[in-house]
Amino acid sequence: MTQMKLNEIKDLTTVELERKVDDLKQELFNLRFQLATGQLDNPMRIRVVRRNIARAKTVLREREIKENAHKA
Repeated sequence: MTQMKLNEIKDLTTVELERKVDDLKQELFNLRFQLATGQLDNPMRIRVVRRNIARAKTVLREREIKENAHKA
């Protein structure tokens, strides 16, 4: 998996995006475990996954703020 583009993230529904964040968190856990046991081939992968999580969470938060603004 490579770095996700912002357009790709915004095209996902909120439910898909939440599921994606969960999957990425699980992948990050696995990568950290591999790093600790000396089995990780590409340490830069951790950085890419962390940034993908941040991008996805940012879009989720933007949607939450937008939704709350419409309610008020």
